[in-house]
Amino acid sequence: MSAPQTVVFDLGGVLVDWDPRYLYRTLLPSDADVERFLSDVATPSWNAEQDAGRTWADAVATLSAEHPEHAELIEAYDTRWIETIGGPIDDSVELLRELRDGGEVGLYALTNWSAEKFPLAVERFEWLSWFEGIVVSGTERLVKPDHRIFRLLLDRYALDASSTVYIDDSARNVDAAAELGMTSLHFTGPDRLRDELSQLGLVPADPSPDRPSEE
Repeated sequence: MSAPQTVVFDLGGVLVDWDPRYLYRTLLPSDADVERFLSDVATPSWNAEQDAGRTWADAVATLSAEHPEHAELIEAYDTRWIETIGGPIDDSVELLRELRDGGEVGLYALTNWSAEKFPLAVERFEWLSWFEGIVVSGTERLVKPDHRIFRLLLDRYALDASSTVYIDDSARNVDAAAELGMTSLHFTGPDRLRDELSQLGLVPADPSPDRPSEE
């Protein structure tokens, strides 16, 4: 590969701790009820349609018609969506900070995220402003691992795939990026990611204990 010039982050599961269980554990009496609701009613495939551009109004109306007994719970996914975010994955954000402070690579994000809900994340996480560009699937109506959304990112920001490092917690997305010539890192935790980025010469192998924190 060429020397890394660009690092592209996935957001959910890499920098943002997102999980609908955070919301539904406050609404349902047991973990078993939460798992049943998320596997039988508000399924990952249903939520993925919002990532692909479907409006939340349409999503709630369609699913509530199919499961009228769960209409209030379904509506909560929309109206209380912000409660599905647990917070930042702090050690990953620290790596992002180190890359930004190093100033040697361009920083971008490519995320499967609802266009309607993404502004809530921007409002909550100031560090999203550190990226030079962010491609949001719901806005583009394309979702990973479709090669077209990766190409859109590369073309829009004139990025060279061979000098781009891509980070994602989904193996399918990592494979798709690799097929397009990017150096793809499968995120399983911040410690491993630090090791991999340090091997590429992008961050120190060990974080500095003296680094001042920023709120």
